[in-house]
Amino acid sequence: MEVGIFPKPLVTFLGLIMTLMLSGLEGSPGDWIEQRTAMLRSIEADVQRNSHILGRPKLSAAGARAMARVPRHEFVPSEYRHRSYENNPLPIGLGQTISQPSIVALMTDLLAVTAADTVLEVGTGSGYQAAVLSEVVSLVHSIEIVPELAQSARKRLARLGYDNVIVHQGDGYMGLPEDGPFDAIMVTAAAPQVPGPLLEQLKPGGRLVIPVGPAAYTQWLTVWTRDEEGLFHEEALLPVRFVPLTRKSAGGGD
Repeated sequence: MEVGIFPKPLVTFLGLIMTLMLSGLEGSPGDWIEQRTAMLRSIEADVQRNSHILGRPKLSAAGARAMARVPRHEFVPSEYRHRSYENNPLPIGLGQTISQPSIVALMTDLLAVTAADTVLEVGTGSGYQAAVLSEVVSLVHSIEIVPELAQSARKRLARLGYDNVIVHQGDGYMGLPEDGPFDAIMVTAAAPQVPGPLLEQLKPGGRLVIPVGPAAYTQWLTVWTRDEEGLFHEEALLPVRFVPLTRKSAGGGD
């Protein structure tokens, strides 16, 4: 779960708008079409502006489609629902937030997953990032340390029909060794260094995306890749600010 990084967009990109319209979401006032369209424009502007760092000019088609399809307003408390499609983090209670859509989209894309993959997400929060991941992979295991968040996210995802997401309550630092290894792992809170147990649960050829750095300072969104020989390769891409990955009573989330 992050607390905001990307500035307001300067340009727009119509490819995501076409993705939205082709996804079958138009036609009902309750679908928030104008707000979703603005969010997608903002996401693509952020990706374009940071393309020299990210090595990509736009989101993948699968990632763009997922961002268009998931109803973010369903993951936002009622008092903030009118702001659901702002490209900003929003409070979800218990001192946590739902992440900025640009960060959700970028982290999803950086996993470089396929439709057949199984992914571990550390930090369920509201369940929004898990829902986005569920649109691009076969199965999502998501673990949340705060019992109240785990329970509410589990109910919300079930109500919305995301039946390929399994929410676990527990210490995300340790991962889920009984369900691994995983094709990819995403961590939605910052750790001073990448947790060793998570690296061990990553399949050869897989990727781990995590913000790394101390809580009081800028962290770096980092991609760890495990090659076919089992060796790890690290690449720090973008400065970010996330809440810390905790291990006991108060957890991070997305």
